[in-house]
Amino acid sequence: MSGVVRVRLDLSYDGTEFSGWAKQAGGRRTVQGEIEDALRTVTRSATTYELTVAGRTDAGVHARGQVAHVDLPREVWAEHRPKLLKRLAGRLPKDVRVWALREAPEGFDARFSAIWRRYAYRVTDNPGGVDPLLRGHVLWHDWPLDVDAMNEAARGLLGEHDFAAYCKRREGATTIRTLQRLSLVRGDDGIITATVRADAFCHNMVRSLIGALLFVGDGHRTPDWPAKVLAAGVRDSAVHVVRPHGLTLEEVGYPADELLAARSFEARNKRTLPSAGCC
Repeated sequence: MSGVVRVRLDLSYDGTEFSGWAKQAGGRRTVQGEIEDALRTVTRSATTYELTVAGRTDAGVHARGQVAHVDLPREVWAEHRPKLLKRLAGRLPKDVRVWALREAPEGFDARFSAIWRRYAYRVTDNPGGVDPLLRGHVLWHDWPLDVDAMNEAARGLLGEHDFAAYCKRREGATTIRTLQRLSLVRGDDGIITATVRADAFCHNMVRSLIGALLFVGDGHRTPDWPAKVLAAGVRDSAVHVVRPHGLTLEEVGYPADELLAARSFEARNKRTLPSAGCC
């Protein structure tokens, strides 16, 4: 499309006061809505230019390394490019920031070109609770947690699986994902940070995985239990979806520029698991 420029946006937001990323009916405040409104205002456009995002976050979930793209008319990009970032900073509310704007390479799609997303979930088992300055970003778990047991359980979840037991199903959507990393570290401040990386995530997947690991960490379940739930393939009432405020999208990974289009094509295909046998 010679008359359109695809622009990549790198952004972050505090999700506390947002009803998630995606625009919703009823006037609820969303990240997408705020950025699109600001973009329309600063470019003095009658048109709303719609954003495509790497990972749609739920209400209350934060992002430090979110990526989106928008297709702008070439003349609009040419006119506003030099001052667009600064003007957006002046127009956007303080809980969302766009850090970089640049013309995307050919074949780039913020959602479908991504090869992984990395989240962090932060929790503390400090008997006194959460530092008031961190209360919007750290979950308090009121049982002592065994991080070694949680890491043992996490190893049984790695790889490509059908994560139906840890996802909220959506009509027509696959729940097959490749979990590339799931590990937990307790920092010097006592906060436990879980790093979760996968090629993609289905709805509620990260928060459900963390809910299962917390049950292992506090001794309510054995380390082999999360993998058994995964293998069963159905939701287990004991797996709780933990609260959203401990979750942050930290980073999105993309392949080399020459592989972007191929990755985008591949990611649009519905996935299936290999058959267990030939006949």
